[in-house]
Amino acid sequence: MTDVASAGTTGSVAPVTGIDTAAYRIPLDEPESDGTLSWSATTLVVVRVRCGDESGLGYTYAPAAAAHIIDDTLSQVVTGLNALAPGAAWDAMARALRNQGLRGPAAAAVSAVDVALWDLKARLLDVSLAALLEGCHDSIPAYGSGGFTNFDDRELGTQLNSWAEEGLPAVKIKVGTDPDDDPRRVAFARRAIGDGLGLFVDGNGAFARKQALALAEEFAGNGVSWFEEPVSSDDLDGLRLLRDRAPAGMEIAAGEYGWDLTHFRDLLRAEAVDCLQADITRCGGLTVVLRVGALCDAENIDLSSHCAPQLSAHALTGVWHSRHLEYFADHVRIEKLAFDGVLTPVDGALHPDRTRPGHGLLLREEALEPYRIC
Repeated sequence: MTDVASAGTTGSVAPVTGIDTAAYRIPLDEPESDGTLSWSATTLVVVRVRCGDESGLGYTYAPAAAAHIIDDTLSQVVTGLNALAPGAAWDAMARALRNQGLRGPAAAAVSAVDVALWDLKARLLDVSLAALLEGCHDSIPAYGSGGFTNFDDRELGTQLNSWAEEGLPAVKIKVGTDPDDDPRRVAFARRAIGDGLGLFVDGNGAFARKQALALAEEFAGNGVSWFEEPVSSDDLDGLRLLRDRAPAGMEIAAGEYGWDLTHFRDLLRAEAVDCLQADITRCGGLTVVLRVGALCDAENIDLSSHCAPQLSAHALTGVWHSRHLEYFADHVRIEKLAFDGVLTPVDGALHPDRTRPGHGLLLREEALEPYRIC
């Protein structure tokens, strides 16, 4: 261990010896919907990067195509590189994907491998990922997320109450499928959680600009303090309009569909958000989350993570201007199924375990095997 640690910057002293991938399609108990999409299953792509007898674990929520990209392109690029230098491996992967484009399944593939490399490095050095990042924070506040638009009031109330019982300080519901009914649903959510918890809404880009602005005024009457993607994340002018004219006390957020650093830069340049979001399983992994965090530091804008709470909890400890993470119902369920060592909320936050190497997750292969698709 000492030899690896002391030689970590001198070249390929700990070469990557191989990469294994698998994809699992995990059905939902019932279909779910937001303002622009419906789904009945979620695909989990898992990556293990090996260095001798040690391995690092990464994953992404993406089509099985991401696993094929890893097998076809990224594996041969990363194998042989220094496992103690994930930044160099990220650069090599980005270059190899020049002709494919660093978006969609390709970006998800890079994200999964990058997370696995960071986990591997921490395990080789026998430190936690949070310690490796020299984190600014010991824990990251979490908010409950789900509230799908196809839920009836009973289902919505049950989910909201479960988050309140877990001690989460805020909850988020989806809006946008039926704009005429959204004010009623938001009022119902406020009654369900009472006045003590924060209430967020997520439009997933479902609204036109002025429609979103009118709804923001109505939502404010029930104390909504966070309006996520009121319009498309690609509509920078629309986001800026909402940010400028939303009721006092209501923040505008976007960024979950950022596939590369330029998307986050553009959102900040346009002054389009009050709080930026990034998804570690889409944007390029931990390497890019840290770069996005630096952009946020420079602009004095907070960063909130989108989904994948088990990975986000570790990543955000290394971001100075981190705000909170999304404790997304689908991913909470899948991560409890897929991994041992998952974190659960304590006092409304996730607390990375600094006594366990890496991110502390171990794959539950037998539990996942029935869902394997490749």
